[in-house]
Amino acid sequence: MLVIKNATVIQFDPPSVTKGVDVIVKDDTIVDCGVGIGEGYISNAERGNDSGGENIEIIDAKGAYVSPGLVCSHNHFYSALARGITARIKPSTDFVSVLRNLWWRLDRALDEESVYYSSITAALDAIRAGTTAVIDHHASPSYIKGSLSTLARGFLEVGLRGILAYEVTDRNGMGGAEDGVKENLDFAERISGGETTNHLLEAAIGAHAPFTLSERTMEMLAEAVRSTGRGIHIHVAEDAYDPSVSHHFYGEDITERLERHSLLNEKAILVHGVYLSDRDIEILNTHNAFLVHNARSNMNNAVGYNSRIAQVKNLALGTDGIGSDMFEEFKIAFFKHRDAGGSMWPPDFLRFLHNGNRLLHRYFRKHFGRIEKGYTADIVIYDYNSPTPLTDANVAGHLAFGPGSSVVDTVIVGGRVVFRNREFPFDVKDIYKRAANVAKKMWERMDEIE
Repeated sequence: MLVIKNATVIQFDPPSVTKGVDVIVKDDTIVDCGVGIGEGYISNAERGNDSGGENIEIIDAKGAYVSPGLVCSHNHFYSALARGITARIKPSTDFVSVLRNLWWRLDRALDEESVYYSSITAALDAIRAGTTAVIDHHASPSYIKGSLSTLARGFLEVGLRGILAYEVTDRNGMGGAEDGVKENLDFAERISGGETTNHLLEAAIGAHAPFTLSERTMEMLAEAVRSTGRGIHIHVAEDAYDPSVSHHFYGEDITERLERHSLLNEKAILVHGVYLSDRDIEILNTHNAFLVHNARSNMNNAVGYNSRIAQVKNLALGTDGIGSDMFEEFKIAFFKHRDAGGSMWPPDFLRFLHNGNRLLHRYFRKHFGRIEKGYTADIVIYDYNSPTPLTDANVAGHLAFGPGSSVVDTVIVGGRVVFRNREFPFDVKDIYKRAANVAKKMWERMDEIE
C-alpha cells in the first residue's frame, strides 16, 4: 500500500484545487482519497489490520501539488536518437522530400539495438517530464519481426505506460506491409495473453499515411482491427499531398476511404489532420474516433496549421516524435492557436491534454486522469512554488504561462514509484552513454542508404 499524505490535489477536468488530501493506493488503483484520511490507513497497517499485513509506503507531500499523470497521445520513440543528427541529409523543399531524405532513411537504419536504446531513453525523458503514458507509432522496416517487443522493453524497464503499434506501409514493398501487419497482430496477441508488467501496455494497429497504403493493405489492416478488437493508429492529411492522392486515385476524402474499409471506430487514432475537410471531420466525429493534434511537429515540418480543431469531437495532444514534454506541447499548441487567430483559450487546451486519458480508458478499460477513488494510480508530485494563487478558476492559466516539466519531482505509474525526488531508482548515465554510441552507428548506416 502507498499513502500520499497532505497533498494539494489538482484535477484537470473539470479543473479544481483541493488542499490537505491524502491519497491511498493499493496495487495499481487509488482505493481512497480525502482530507485527513491517511492516518487511519497508516494506523491499521501498522497494527496489521490492513487485510493482509502488507508493507506500507508513505510519501509526505507536505502540501505539494499532486496531479494525474500526463498523456502523450501520439509519439515516435524511434526518433529519439535523431537529436542533433549529423547524417548527410539532402536539401528538402517540401514535406514528402523531408520524409524521403530524413525520416524514411532513419527508420530503415534502425536495428534491434537502436530500437531498444531509442525506447529506453525516450521513456526516461517521458517520466522525467511527468508523462506517465505514451501512445507510440513505431517504424523500423529493416527490423520488423519482434520490434514491438523490443520497444516494449524500454517502456517496462522504466515503468512507463504505453499503447504500441507498428507503422504498416507499402513503401517497402508488399512483403514489408504484410510483415508489419503480422507484427501488429503478434504483439496484440502477446498483450492479450498477459505479456506485460502491471498491465502497463496495450496494442493498437499502426499504419503510415493513406497515400502509402494500397487497397490490399487497407484490407489487411481492416481485418487486423476486426480480429484484435483494437483501433487503427494512422497519420492522415498531415500535408496536402495525402488528400490529393486520395481524391486522384480513389475519388474520396481520406476518412471516406477509411470508413469504406471499416477502419473507423471509437479506438481509432488519427493523427495531424491538417488538411481534413469539413466532411472528413463529420465522418470522424460520427464514428467517435480521436484526432491527435501535434502543433510543434506541424510547425517544424512547415505543413500548415489545423484551423479546424475546434470542430473535432475528440481531440488530444501529441508530439509526433519531438520528445514527450506535454507541458511544452500544451503551451505551444495554445500559443500557435492564438497566433493563427483562433478563439480558444487555455481551458480548452487543458481539456485536449486531459483527453488522452479517455483514449487510455478505451484501450485499458480502466479509469484514468483523476486523483479519485477507483482511478488508476498514475500520479505526479510537483515542486512548484507559485508567486500567485492557484485556484479552480486558473489551473489552465498556470500551465500556459507558468511551470514547465522542470517542476516534476516524483512520478508514480500503476501504483509504483518510478521517479522520486528527481531521480530514477537505477543509474541512467551508462544508458545514455551507450545510446550515444548506438546513435552514431545508426547515423553512419543512414549515410549508406539512398
